[in-house]
Amino acid sequence: MPIFMDRHDSPGITEIEAAEAHKKDIKIQHKFKCNAFTYWFDAERGNVFCLIEAPDEEAVVMWHNEAHGDIPNQIIKVKFDIVEAFLGRIKDPEAKDEIELLKLIGPAFRVIMFTDLKDTALLKSKLGNTKSIELLKLCNESIKKAIEQHEGREAEYTGDSIMASFISTNKAVKCALDIQKHFRVQNRQNSCPKVGVAIGLSAGNPVTDNDDFFGDAIPFAKRLAYVANEGQIFMSSVVRDHYKKEKLEFIPEEMTIRALNPMEDKFLDRLMDIAEKAWNRPGFKVDDFNSEMGLSKSQLYRYTTALTGYSPSEFLKEYKLKKALELIERQQDNIAQIALETGFNNPSYFSKCFYQRFGILPRDFAHSVA
Repeated sequence: MPIFMDRHDSPGITEIEAAEAHKKDIKIQHKFKCNAFTYWFDAERGNVFCLIEAPDEEAVVMWHNEAHGDIPNQIIKVKFDIVEAFLGRIKDPEAKDEIELLKLIGPAFRVIMFTDLKDTALLKSKLGNTKSIELLKLCNESIKKAIEQHEGREAEYTGDSIMASFISTNKAVKCALDIQKHFRVQNRQNSCPKVGVAIGLSAGNPVTDNDDFFGDAIPFAKRLAYVANEGQIFMSSVVRDHYKKEKLEFIPEEMTIRALNPMEDKFLDRLMDIAEKAWNRPGFKVDDFNSEMGLSKSQLYRYTTALTGYSPSEFLKEYKLKKALELIERQQDNIAQIALETGFNNPSYFSKCFYQRFGILPRDFAHSVA
């Protein structure tokens, strides 16, 4: 049967009331062919999240309604391994008594960290396949070690990026700072080409108002890491606010870390939405960017440069070139075709831009990764 997670918005509910509702669910779950695995309780935000097995969403609603009358506000499909990776468990914690169990339930709110090793595809052309793999392994091991030391959970690993979740905002930020410190030291001591890492920190609950696990928190962490430069940490306004609560102070703005405000969060999301749709459109110009963003040319320039360090036209070109790098690495089509697919009308101009950005011609890069 499908596995679901639901969200109950219950302001003012106590941990005892949440526990009693869980017991009532278990008592009659057989009647609806459901199975209540566990739940998470968040008094601060007034949320309860249930992990359940059920025939369908309708059965979940009918079951909760008869058990205690608290109908979920949202229900999404999930997978056990993903839930465990981000939240740490898929069943009630083991406890000697109910008092201890209540203390172990805890909230489902998590800080999501995404680490992005920049331009790793170019390492193979500089070091060869074996040495580049060894260097990336060394980099990733240092990141994983830092995550473990700061009580985070590794949730996803792709080779040049790692995603992790943290219960504590303070520990997530400290972990990110330690990772960047380690890379600065490693790059000074290592004779190999320098490897830079950018880090994005976002936060949220596993069930929001859309059908994706952790809603926008996961993709936003990736977007933050994308716009951050090597050696930087970009954090969302939600992370900034929670860090301030936990620390009763705030991190000073510096080169290493950048805390966005809510307006910048929305601007970045909109900017990336448009870039993702327009990167392969040859006729897409800055004026089109202005129009779709709903901003004047000067406003778009000011906001984009302040957030990304690029002008709007430079940002779009950078996005296109990174897409081209990915396509060549995957050996998709020839260079001329990839130039067209990434919105460059002139293959020669594409090669020039590619060389200026990555220090290698597209055809030479293609040969190095073949």
